[in-house]
Amino acid sequence: MTSPQPPAATHPHHPAESHDAPWWRHAVIYQIYPRSWADGNGDGIGDLPGITARLPYLADLGIDAVWLSPFYVSPMCDAGYDVADYRDIDPIFGTLADADALIHTAHDLGLRVIVDLVPNHTSSEHEWFQAALAAAPGSPERRRYMFAEGSGSDGSEPPNNWQSVFGGTAWTRVQEAGGTPGQWYLHLFDPGQPDLNWENPEVREMFLDVLRFWLDRGVDGFRVDVAHGLVKAEGLPDWHERTGMLGSHEEEHEGDSHQATRAPMWDQDGVHEIYREWRKVLDSYNPEGDPARDRILCAEAWVEPVERAVAYTRPDEMHQAFNFGFLEAPWRAADLRTVITDSLDAADMVGAPSTWVLSNHDVVRHTSRLGLEVGTQRPNGIGIGDVQPNAILGARRARAATALMLALPGSAYVYQGEELGLPDHTALPDDVRQDPTWERSDHAERGRDGCRVPIPWEADRTAYGFGATWDTWLPQPEIYGPLAIDRQQGVAGSSLELYRTLLAIRRELDLGVGELVWDESFGAQTVAFRITDQDGAGVLVVANLGTDPVPLPEGADVLVSSGHLVDGGVPTDTTVWLRLA
Repeated sequence: MTSPQPPAATHPHHPAESHDAPWWRHAVIYQIYPRSWADGNGDGIGDLPGITARLPYLADLGIDAVWLSPFYVSPMCDAGYDVADYRDIDPIFGTLADADALIHTAHDLGLRVIVDLVPNHTSSEHEWFQAALAAAPGSPERRRYMFAEGSGSDGSEPPNNWQSVFGGTAWTRVQEAGGTPGQWYLHLFDPGQPDLNWENPEVREMFLDVLRFWLDRGVDGFRVDVAHGLVKAEGLPDWHERTGMLGSHEEEHEGDSHQATRAPMWDQDGVHEIYREWRKVLDSYNPEGDPARDRILCAEAWVEPVERAVAYTRPDEMHQAFNFGFLEAPWRAADLRTVITDSLDAADMVGAPSTWVLSNHDVVRHTSRLGLEVGTQRPNGIGIGDVQPNAILGARRARAATALMLALPGSAYVYQGEELGLPDHTALPDDVRQDPTWERSDHAERGRDGCRVPIPWEADRTAYGFGATWDTWLPQPEIYGPLAIDRQQGVAGSSLELYRTLLAIRRELDLGVGELVWDESFGAQTVAFRITDQDGAGVLVVANLGTDPVPLPEGADVLVSSGHLVDGGVPTDTTVWLRLA
C-alpha cells in the first residue's frame, strides 16, 4: 500500500471555538430511559433510586450530562410520554424526594441533569382534559385543547383528514352530556395524548410554571418532545401526504430531496415565539451569564430542510436541536460527508453547535440498523419474521460510526447501552409489545420496544443485574448476557472500553470545540478530516467505508481505532484517530 501525501492547506470548514466555550456547546449527553436502566425495588421496572445508585458508572464512563426520558405521573399509554401531572413522579419510578436525590447525586459526581418535557400534548387523564370532557363545547376548559366540530351533515366524520403518527385517524369523538355524540379532539399520537391548544394563554403560562418548578429543583435543562408540533396551521386544513414527524412532505428522498409545502401540523412559524419566552425563563436562572451555569433547551424537531431545523437554535431560542439527518444518513462516505458539511454550515449560520446522535429510544439501535443492507429504509422496529441484521457487520460499523461521531465538533448524544454494543431485541415476541404503534398500525409496524429493553449490568445475576426478577417489563434477549458491563469492564478492545477511550481523548484534546478541515487525500470512499484546537493540537480522523484497506501515513501515531488495523492500513468499516504532529 502506498502512503498518502499530506494534503495542501485548505480553508477551515468549521472554525474552532474557545476552550472555555459554554458546556453545552461540546458536551456528551447520555440518555437514560428510566424504565430500562436499573430496577431498585425489584418490580421489573427501572426507577429513580436504581438510576441514582448507578450514576458513578456514568461519571467513570466520561460523559458530561444525563438526559432522562419522562418519569412523570402517567397512565403509560405511551411509556410516559402521556403526562398526567408534570410536577410529580409516577409511583413506578419513585417520588419527588427520589428525583431530588438523583439530581443532587449527579451534581456531586460532576454530571448535569436534563429532563424530558412533553408540551405538545398531555395525557387524557390530566385534570385539564378530564375537565374538558365534563364541560360544554366552546367552554374555557375545551379551549385548552384542540376540540372541533365534525365534518359531514351530522358531524360524524373527523374535522379533517389528518392521520396519527402511530397510525389511524388523528381525531377521536367524545360523548357529550346525555351520551350524545359530540365534538372531536385532536391527537397527533395516541388517543390518550390529546394535543394542547398553544394559542391559549393558559397553556403557555402553565408550561412556564412547569419550567420554573424543575429549574427550582436544580435541573440543568430540558429536552423538548415534539418541539416542532405545538402550533398548527390556521383553519386546520387537510393534508394529502403521508403523516410523519417531518415538517415537510415525508417520503424516501429520491431526486428532489425537499418539498416546498410544510405539513400543517408541523414546524409552523408560531412555535418560535413560544421558545423565545422559554429562553428568557432559563436565562433568568443565570443572571451573571456564567457559561458553567447555563440551563439549556434541546429540541426534538424532525424538520427539513436543515436550515429550518437550525432556526430552533437561534441565539434567543433553544441551545441545541437533535440532528436527525446524521442519524438517518446511509452508511456511505459521500452521504456522511454531505450531512456533516450541511449540518455544520447550517449551525454556523445561527451561531449554534451541531449535535450528533446515532441511537435513541425511538429508533432501531445503530448496532442493528447498520447491519442491514446499505440504503434500506429505516425500519420502525424489527421482529420475528423480519429481515434480520448481520450482527457482526452491524457491530463493526457501529463502532466505526461512533468513533466518527465522537470526533465531530459540537455536542454528542449517547443512548443507554450503546456503549456496550447492544443490538435491538429483534426477536421480541409480538405478544409482549407495548408500543402503541404496534396496535394502531394493525401490526404493520413493530414499533420501538426492541430498543427499549432493560440493559445488562452483570452477566451471571438475575435479569443480568438489572433487578431482582427475570419478569422485567420487556424481556431481555440472551445475547445481552455476554454484553453485560461486568463482562466488558477492563477488557481491551471491548465496546465499553472503546467508548471510554474515545470519550477520554475527546475531552483531553477538546475535540468538541475543534476546527474541522476536510482531508481528501485518502480517497472517495473515506470520511477523513482534521480536528484541531486553537493551539493546533488535535487528531486526524479516517473512516473507511470502502471495500479496500486505506493506507496510513508512515509512522502514524494511532490514538485509537474502532477495529484492528491490517498491515498499517485501515480496513473496511473502521475508523481510526491519529495524533497530529
